[in-house]
Amino acid sequence: MSTTIQKNTQSIKHQPAGLFEETRYEKIHNVIFSDANSASIAVAKEIAELIRTKQAEGKNCVLGLATGSSPVKVYQELIRMHKEEGLSFKNVITFNLDEYFPMQKEDIQSYWHFMHKNLFNHVDILPENINIPSGTLGKEEVRDYCYAYEEKIKQAGGIDFQLLGIGRTGHIGFNEPGSNVNSITRMVTLNKVTKTDAAHAFGGYKNVPSKAITMGVGTVLAARRVVLLAWGASKASIIAKTIEGEVSSQIPATFLQEHKNTTFVIDETAASELIRNKTPWLVGDYDFNNKNEEEIARAVVWLCERLDKTILGLREEDYLENGLGVLLEDTSAYDLNIRIFNRIQRAITGWPGGKPNADDSYRPEREHPHKKRVIIFSPHPDDDVISMGGTFDRLVEQGHEVHIAYQTSGSTAVADTEALRFVEVAHDMLLGKTDVSHLEKVMQILKNKKQGDKETLDVWKLKGNIRRHECYGATRYYNVPDENLHFLNLPFYETQAVEKQPIGEADIKIIEDLIREVKPHQIYAAGDLADPHGTHKVCLDGIFAALERLKNEDYMKDCWVWLYRGAWHEWDVHEMEMIVPMTRDQVLRKRQAIFFHQSQKDGAMYMGSDMREFWQRAEERNSDTANRLHKLGLAKYQAMEAFRRHFF
Repeated sequence: MSTTIQKNTQSIKHQPAGLFEETRYEKIHNVIFSDANSASIAVAKEIAELIRTKQAEGKNCVLGLATGSSPVKVYQELIRMHKEEGLSFKNVITFNLDEYFPMQKEDIQSYWHFMHKNLFNHVDILPENINIPSGTLGKEEVRDYCYAYEEKIKQAGGIDFQLLGIGRTGHIGFNEPGSNVNSITRMVTLNKVTKTDAAHAFGGYKNVPSKAITMGVGTVLAARRVVLLAWGASKASIIAKTIEGEVSSQIPATFLQEHKNTTFVIDETAASELIRNKTPWLVGDYDFNNKNEEEIARAVVWLCERLDKTILGLREEDYLENGLGVLLEDTSAYDLNIRIFNRIQRAITGWPGGKPNADDSYRPEREHPHKKRVIIFSPHPDDDVISMGGTFDRLVEQGHEVHIAYQTSGSTAVADTEALRFVEVAHDMLLGKTDVSHLEKVMQILKNKKQGDKETLDVWKLKGNIRRHECYGATRYYNVPDENLHFLNLPFYETQAVEKQPIGEADIKIIEDLIREVKPHQIYAAGDLADPHGTHKVCLDGIFAALERLKNEDYMKDCWVWLYRGAWHEWDVHEMEMIVPMTRDQVLRKRQAIFFHQSQKDGAMYMGSDMREFWQRAEERNSDTANRLHKLGLAKYQAMEAFRRHFF
């Protein structure tokens, strides 16, 4: 990550031009934090200061509030300040942005439920001061209700501080693409991408309401202060378009460029696509002298792809005419090209565990010991084969002792229909041979289950067992002994619901104990941080915490940690430190291993907006990596998996 990133841990307030680190490309004031937690604390601090200022003036403080994962940590910090610092909410009036329609208050997916669970039940706000759009209206009542909601905001004196998140379509509230800049509170039809992103909370896309009531863009722009939150790589693209692009109704958040007191508070990954971070040499004078070789490689790869040239095909004028002449101050284009080409080429290896009896001076992995103990950590029961199935296969084939640690049961991602199919097969096989009343009870639960119902323990275990035995199918195909599979069932995940807990001591201890037991020479872990609130991130945090505790153990001095990416993204070329090529036969073996995870095939519950099956995503990603490297002048391979080393 570029050192030009501003890690502001104090004020986020909009400052006069020139006092913050925006570039000529950026049209909205933004502050970048190293992580969502510190950013959320800063936002909560500003809200608390506003509440206290209004209290001192004897006035109400009118807050516009958002739902979703982005503001949760802000609300947690406000609750902490209420309990520990005496922050009172008695003078606070709140107006929430939106609500699904139709939606009962008591439903766990309702924003009424969300706000009371995450804030209102824990502070001293007066119930009559809470305003959340109603999802229980008759359709004939909606129009008048929306006008009344607008009028109530005006009677309260207008919104002093509006908190926002942003959807991948650029929606704010539920103002989808096409929304008018002057729109007010109204009923809207939800975009397909928005519904897809909400599918995990509703147990599938088909259960997500198609409509919602939302404040309008005009309502938001009327607020005296606006702060928008965005965390994670999944928001990086839309954040860049919103901050740097033109104002367009197709990206409603761009209307905030016209607001005089708006700040985007984002973390490093959400800021990664901004020009100042992605290609900082385009912004102004950029000192490569203080950068490592990876940063230089990033610039060279960018130049190749910009000009559609190989690394060895770049000429001096290419560097000079594209703002990278500074790279040639102490070297020639020829020598720089050779250096970067060799850096990438040396990362390519068919021996991910190290090649025995070979000079390892320029290889990504050590020769010794020839036979390594390996732990592959898999957040979900299929991430091991989806994300690194070819490398997994190679490690086993080359004689290493491979252990797989499935960190969660994956129960959430098994559809009720899939679970019912399995239990009906078991029932029919056992009928007349033993008591099947328990199976019949589970069958009835599944048949009568309604959307939003919490899983019973029996159904949760059934779904976990389905995924566990799918793992056995894949690993037996790869010739891994059953005793090398470790089903950790980390407690943070085992809530019998979509919503999970934060990583805790019990989770870390389980991971720590496994590492201590195996004493690995290699650890592979999912480094895909596209969603900082997602399972991959939580699982990785648990591994890092365990490594921190174990780092002084003698055996850990010989342990290297390699991070792989998930089904959606690959490491960028300059980040790749080990690249494992695959033949066509190995690609087909990887596909077969993924197929053993049958409950996730065809109609997996959480596909996201990408409707390709997981094996298709994996193959296309691996093929794209190989093609991208070939265009840079490297040898042509069928497919490739890439890894980045983590130092602890």
